[in-house]
Amino acid sequence: MPTVDYVSLDAAAVQASIDLATQITDADLSKPTPCRAWTLYGLLAHMATQHYGFAAASRGEAGEAVWKVRDLGDEPAKAYIASAEQVLAAFAEDGVTERTFPLTEFGADFPGHQAISFHFIDYVVHSWDVAATLGTTVTFTPEVLAAAQTVANVVPTGDVRLAPGTAFSPALPWNGDNPLDQILAHLGRNPSWPN
Repeated sequence: MPTVDYVSLDAAAVQASIDLATQITDADLSKPTPCRAWTLYGLLAHMATQHYGFAAASRGEAGEAVWKVRDLGDEPAKAYIASAEQVLAAFAEDGVTERTFPLTEFGADFPGHQAISFHFIDYVVHSWDVAATLGTTVTFTPEVLAAAQTVANVVPTGDVRLAPGTAFSPALPWNGDNPLDQILAHLGRNPSWPN
């Protein structure tokens, strides 16, 4: 039985992204983000797609259709929040960590607790992506950051990070002592972005 409560940790990371999404204006949607070449709209669409995909996977649903990029309609921030609420509800179901998640994007099935850890690290990083885009900050508890550091440390490094479509870029050198900055740099984000 896993000892780390990734459901609660993930909920904290996703809630941070929801809180940030409430600050988004239409003018923000075309801004560049630290995440690949995406604008904020593109990042929100990716994040919503991931939420719906992981929610479906938690129910055993698989296939490319589950991971189809979402159209956020006329109110992208509200559409994003709705997707986040979907995944929070799915992960809050009894026994979710004991289920098997077919993660089409990874090409394999994973135990629920491990799949949720993947989602968790993504939303620590993506919450920071959104905050950086908006010119603000995001704060996580020491418990969230400690767990995120553990998950980040097992993300494969090396040439796999150079492949098209990989989730994270190669690690960047970073000497600061801020735990979130260390996580970001390890996962290929420049904590000083956009500098």
